[in-house]
Amino acid sequence: MKNVRVIELKESVFASNDREADKVREQLKEDKTFLMNLMSSPGSGKTTTLCRTIKDLKDSYSIGVMEADIDGDVDAITIAETGVSSIQLHTGGMCHLDAGMTKQGLDEIGSSDLDLVVLENVGNLVCPAEFDTGAVKNVAILSVPEGHDKPLKYPLMFQVCQAMIINKIDVLPYFDFDMKKVEEFARERNPEIRIFPVSAKTGEGFEAWENWLKEQTDQWIGR
Repeated sequence: MKNVRVIELKESVFASNDREADKVREQLKEDKTFLMNLMSSPGSGKTTTLCRTIKDLKDSYSIGVMEADIDGDVDAITIAETGVSSIQLHTGGMCHLDAGMTKQGLDEIGSSDLDLVVLENVGNLVCPAEFDTGAVKNVAILSVPEGHDKPLKYPLMFQVCQAMIINKIDVLPYFDFDMKKVEEFARERNPEIRIFPVSAKTGEGFEAWENWLKEQTDQWIGR
């Protein structure tokens, strides 16, 4: 009987990506650039949340945004209308970005000249959580219409994120969404996760969210 070689490709891919992600962070630290990886399901209000955040912070920070999608450039155009640097990253059918792709995007956008770069990852609660992009902080957005059980169904997403934005709280009266339960479920996965209930439509809750983001950015860039 012939010997069969078994190669654990998944472990190899992750290990290689983790090394590349560490290199990305080292460069970001040297450049004094803060990179946030923003993840969520499609339709959570990710781009709308980001646009409001940019408008509130762009006078205090030089900001760039990398929009990741399988195809199209609608979100990148929307972000560019806020007046900050924006590029579109096409993943070629992949449902996530890895550290190598992120590095290409950072080089293209000229991240060394920016204080804050936001990577708006592909809309998906599974794949993006598995790959370290080299970001300094990971943030998940969960919207009220999606339900409060998402941290139970997609635990890794909430384990790898340092903060969770609960968006669309303006529609809470119309959905069976339990705020206490979603916070409980998220903290079961990650006791240290910061939680920010907001409405990207009305602006409610944005002060606390933006104060946290400013604090994290300032600490990283040494302001």
